Amino acid sequence: MQKDNQHNNPPRSVEDLGEFGLIHYLTDDVKIRNKSTVFGIGDDAATLDYRDRQVLVSSDILVEGVHFDLSYMPLKHLGYKTAVVNFSDIYAMNGMAEQFFIDLAVSNRFTLEAIDEFMAGVKLACDHYGVDLAGGDTTSSAKGMIVAGTAVGGGEKDKITYRNGAKPNDLLVVTGDLGAAYMGLQILRREKEVFLANPQHQPDLEPYSYIVERQLKPEARKDVVEWLARNNVIPTAMIDISDGLSSEAIHLNQASGLGVQIYEEKIPIDHRTASAAEELNLHPLVAALNGGEDYELLFAVSQKDYPKIKNVPGLSIVGHFTEEPGAFLITKLNEKVPLTAQGWDAFLQRENKK
Repeated sequence: MQKDNQHNNPPRSVEDLGEFGLIHYLTDDVKIRNKSTVFGIGDDAATLDYRDRQVLVSSDILVEGVHFDLSYMPLKHLGYKTAVVNFSDIYAMNGMAEQFFIDLAVSNRFTLEAIDEFMAGVKLACDHYGVDLAGGDTTSSAKGMIVAGTAVGGGEKDKITYRNGAKPNDLLVVTGDLGAAYMGLQILRREKEVFLANPQHQPDLEPYSYIVERQLKPEARKDVVEWLARNNVIPTAMIDISDGLSSEAIHLNQASGLGVQIYEEKIPIDHRTASAAEELNLHPLVAALNGGEDYELLFAVSQKDYPKIKNVPGLSIVGHFTEEPGAFLITKLNEKVPLTAQGWDAFLQRENKK
């Protein structure tokens, strides 16, 4: 990362800079690109102006040892992912992310260069998605790293999409493919265990590059929101897939007061995901339904929009909403199986480790 002359020989410790010096060091090369950002970093608060548009705000917190493992998560990837998962929540409202705020707490085991790497990932994500890094905070942590991100965005009032707007017979559509991030996580965990048992072992992740990247460096589906706008398709309900297809479909059908049916044969699963699942004796359908962290979009559209979406690459119609309550999977054998929410729950995961 290129910095100004004062950073040619940066101090090696965060303590040498202090809190305000650190903030300046990490953000002095930040540029503003959105008209809604009147004033960003440099005062007590950012100033935003959305005029006649609705403002969308979403925040997310990631804790070392709960949400990420730095033994296999590069800090630059973590910074990128921290930003992207917040952007994804804005896109899941059919809006556009425009500002991002990052809060960072680190223990004294982290060098200035390490924090630089993390922020390089944050800035890369902001550059890639056209989002302004508009503020944040830094502090010390007694143990490990804690990062919290807040994304701010906007959208036209009549186009913002909530979870509760689906109607009977609306189609359920998913973007991309599912289960890859979960399988990438399983491969990373397996390789870590092998390394701990034999530190001489050097993991070969090349055969798993697709699924590992889906876990370590996910992408948000801004492109889909832009496609919807260009083609005048307004979803009736929408959510991003952070906790697995099953959990997110249940969120939509319960919020809308309807039932939903998903067809197993329609669920998009990449062959590399299926291959890794077979290798680890897991069913790829389980990864797609319950794995999470795919950050694809799941949305409902009216039947009238079927001609617009039926042949679009990367969009899969996986089911429909019904007046009959309940969420069900229709298997390839035409069996009707109740869906259950088994996605990621940080509190349950913590309890299970006790």
